[in-house]
Amino acid sequence: MATSNVKQIHDFGQSIWLDFIDREIISSGKLKKLIDEDGVRGVTSNPAIFEKAISSSSDYDADVKELGANAETTEKLFFELAVKDIQAACDIFDSVYNEGVVGADGYVSLEVSPFLALDTEGTIKQAEELWNKVDRKNVMIKIPGTKPGLQAIRETIAKGINVNVTLLFGLERYEAVTEAYISGLEDHLAAGHKIAHISSVASFFLSRIDVVVDPLLEEKGEKELVGEVAVASAKKAYEIYKRVFSTERWKKLEEQGAKPQRLLWASTGSKNPAFKDTKYVEALIGPDTVDTVPLETIDAFRDHGVAANTLEQGLDKATETLAKLKELGIDLDAITQQLEDEGIEKFNKPFEKLLKAIEDQKNKA
Repeated sequence: MATSNVKQIHDFGQSIWLDFIDREIISSGKLKKLIDEDGVRGVTSNPAIFEKAISSSSDYDADVKELGANAETTEKLFFELAVKDIQAACDIFDSVYNEGVVGADGYVSLEVSPFLALDTEGTIKQAEELWNKVDRKNVMIKIPGTKPGLQAIRETIAKGINVNVTLLFGLERYEAVTEAYISGLEDHLAAGHKIAHISSVASFFLSRIDVVVDPLLEEKGEKELVGEVAVASAKKAYEIYKRVFSTERWKKLEEQGAKPQRLLWASTGSKNPAFKDTKYVEALIGPDTVDTVPLETIDAFRDHGVAANTLEQGLDKATETLAKLKELGIDLDAITQQLEDEGIEKFNKPFEKLLKAIEDQKNKA
């Protein structure tokens, strides 16, 4: 049997994680099949994914009734439901976690409440609660990379908790996230703890950047740059990654077993029908990175995706693309801040809808 196109991506040092979870994919054996046949090496979830899973399925009804009797709030009831799914997925990925270099992969991500995106102390508290509830070494707690999130990331890492930093759009904020991670490791080490078990990824969102920038480029008659800005930003982020994780400061931590905080490409489904549906996967394949991919994009890549070492190709072009934006008067920093604000709202809305659906289900006779 020929190696899956998806599995071939691993030949270039990139891990593919699935950006989806529900009880059916876990219980049916589909998730295990994705590991075995496509080499999928982790799972990410978010409020929108759980909203779809719980609202469109009866798989959660019995638990809603049983756990709802004692849950203090609907939000706490949601996390009881989610934690069961995350634990089950973590157990499936345990063999991946323990394969080769222990802790290199096999992670399942669970996000703190989106209502906490701008609440440092609330995020730290809930991140620790969720970490303890899931009680699996291969869970990652997702924390948004907002300004208030930076201190939360540092303090959560300093507690020895794996963190998936989500909602990153801009290069300056990404570099600040690497600083939070490194400082958190230093804090944990200074407190007398080992750091080799701690893992983190920084999730850099792609297609949403192009959704906002492309119409501005078209207005200015710069059609050759359409669909290029997100990939250019990601390539520049990888340059930052290589620089930050090769400093003398980092090497001291590495000597203590520290793992670099890998870049993770998120929002990789093409939102523009004019683009190839595997565009954002094919353009950014390279070593020591992760790509979290929706199920339909995995299916598309399995069918017609091309795996090649593309991440460090065209770096000069990436630099020129971002420079050209400045020349055109397009403020990418303002756009990435807008995307962060909208991203918080995009997770709040499905979370509110999810809580209402759970509440309605709980109140059924």
